[in-house]
Amino acid sequence: MGLNEKLYDPLELSRSVESLVTRVSGGSVERKYFRFRGGRWYGGIASADVIGCNLRCRFCWAWYFRDRHDLGFFLSPEKVFERLSEIALKRGYRYLRLTGGEPTIAKEHLLEILRLSETSRFVFIVETNGILIGADPTYAKELSRFNNIYVRVSFKGTNPQEFTKLTGATPTGFELQLRALRNLLDSGLIPGRDFGVAAMIGFSPDENVARFVTTLSSIDERLVTDIDWEYVLTYPHVMKLLSRYNLKPIRTYKPDEVKE
Repeated sequence: MGLNEKLYDPLELSRSVESLVTRVSGGSVERKYFRFRGGRWYGGIASADVIGCNLRCRFCWAWYFRDRHDLGFFLSPEKVFERLSEIALKRGYRYLRLTGGEPTIAKEHLLEILRLSETSRFVFIVETNGILIGADPTYAKELSRFNNIYVRVSFKGTNPQEFTKLTGATPTGFELQLRALRNLLDSGLIPGRDFGVAAMIGFSPDENVARFVTTLSSIDERLVTDIDWEYVLTYPHVMKLLSRYNLKPIRTYKPDEVKE
């Protein structure tokens, strides 16, 4: 990795990564996973860390396994839901999620997990950068059929320039993130109840944050009532990654300071 990397197209990367982290077995689309775990996020959640992402964020806490397509193990949606449920039941959690990489890359796999989850006692948090939802309005329509999910669209910076600086991707990816919000709205999902916005502002001056809020308000005022502002987590491996790109955050969290 280096400062002079050529910009990549997140949609093209999505296609190439999907071919590496998914396979069809016994009529089911399986995906590669790195690990399963419980954690304090959202007040307690069962998490499955997926391998494979369509962004290469330069502040990513999961970078050490995110792109290691030689690691991990393939699982069917049924096995994923089973493992997540076991963790949640054992620990008394209400929430389930896929995290680490980008869960929406394997669309059929994700939707099947959501179908399995729908009749359960759990709420499924769909953590996503939103790029594939922005590129495909039917994705939002399919997500809107589920009653027990919350879609959390995580922005990588507050504008196209920050997006490219922080991800190394073409700035059009930022517009796809915004379009994801519009597609989710058009599908009938309600901001604050069914989906919401998170945004990495660890490298953003205040004026950029203010303009970002204005942009969100122009889409729907309800989007700005409860934004999840993200700062850089100062894990040693994250700081090591930042140093490769000479990135110096202006807002950080120590891992033990993060709001649950």
